[in-house]
Amino acid sequence: MQRADELTVVHHDDSVSRFLDVTYTLGRDGLRLITGDGAERHFPRHEVLTTHARRRA
Repeated sequence: MQRADELTVVHHDDSVSRFLDVTYTLGRDGLRLITGDGAERHFPRHEVLTTHARRRA
């Protein structure tokens, strides 16, 4: 799993979701992430247009 301080997910309907302090995997089945507070989320691949991950230096 990869780590990001901020993860922005752009959905196919042009809505945007932002998450802070996440661990995530982007694969053929979609996007799976675990937030800093332990909540798990899954976005199927047909819902995700693009992702932008940011890490602090």
